[in-house]
Amino acid sequence: MKDPLFALRRLACLALLLLAGGACASPAFRPAATLPAGQWPDHSAELCEVAAATADYLARGSAYDPAAIHGGTTALLQTRPARIRETLAFVCEIQRQDRASGRSSRLADPAFIERHFELLRWHPDRAKAATLAAGKPLLQQLPADRLLLTKYYVRVADGSARQSAARPHALYGLPFDEAALPLEKADARRDSITRYRYGKQRVLALEANPDSARQMAALAPPLIWLSRADLEGALLQGTAVIEDEHGQRRYFNVHRNNGVAYDRSRKPEEQDRYWYFKEVPGVLGYGKDADYKIPVKPLVTVAGDIFQLGLGRLVLLRAEEAGQPTFRLVVLADTGGAFHDNLYQLDWLSGYYRGWDDYHAANRHISDYADAWLLLKRE
Repeated sequence: MKDPLFALRRLACLALLLLAGGACASPAFRPAATLPAGQWPDHSAELCEVAAATADYLARGSAYDPAAIHGGTTALLQTRPARIRETLAFVCEIQRQDRASGRSSRLADPAFIERHFELLRWHPDRAKAATLAAGKPLLQQLPADRLLLTKYYVRVADGSARQSAARPHALYGLPFDEAALPLEKADARRDSITRYRYGKQRVLALEANPDSARQMAALAPPLIWLSRADLEGALLQGTAVIEDEHGQRRYFNVHRNNGVAYDRSRKPEEQDRYWYFKEVPGVLGYGKDADYKIPVKPLVTVAGDIFQLGLGRLVLLRAEEAGQPTFRLVVLADTGGAFHDNLYQLDWLSGYYRGWDDYHAANRHISDYADAWLLLKRE
């Protein structure tokens, strides 16, 4: 039976949109010819790195990862998958030409962008946002023509090889009962393997008692021990950069999860979705399994709904930074639990920070909404 309060909350949110000056809007992708004014920082070298790595992933073909490698699963947006790869290749071609000639990047020139790319202005799914807007002012105030622009970051934290009162929570590697199994074979044993038997709250409860903590360690290897705040940051961001007792910096990325969906109506620390991690050589974005994920860079990477849009979309954002309209070219190379059926939001990889205070200091001058265009190389 459906919760009657949910229906009332949905109606209230829809009413808020109506009062704000417009009916609830479905998402749309509309052709545009020109771009408004703004400043254009140049991060073309990093953009090419992410574009090339994403194109390599796409080259594996839709049979390898049909959920992500496609040209759009919504009737609103249908693109030949090859055009997404061609667009990413064109980005790197232009970047290499500009570097070789010593000229300024044409990828930071709006006239060049208008001439060589088709632009699709992205209007958000306000109707969907309204169903989730209770208690969330940013969704309640979502403009008709701008996306919610959240910012994620790579968390830098301190870790220990052993559990302690200060660091009682582990990032666990893949449980021993599936460590040697590829993802498909592990998921075929969903009813019996450890990963699907434990939610986050159960793991936290086990770690609180020394005897049960040893029981958990017998099921999955603790890779490094963290504080609760750093654990939550790692689970939320999907990546953690940990400095150990010897001053060595180690990188950890999500590997496989317990199959529990992220509940956007609950706080992060209340979630039951849980990830097991893998130590990796650097910061990684999307990949269907930890054996092959896309290396990503700050400032030129966004997470979003790759399941509807298709992995690898080249996106142009225009947000206000310190009050100045600022354009940034980014690649849709990551996703997360909050991006299933979400065509109203993108999550921008803003940088590396030790915690929320550093993050807020670096990002408070950036607006919460952004104009967005999907770009495709002209044929």
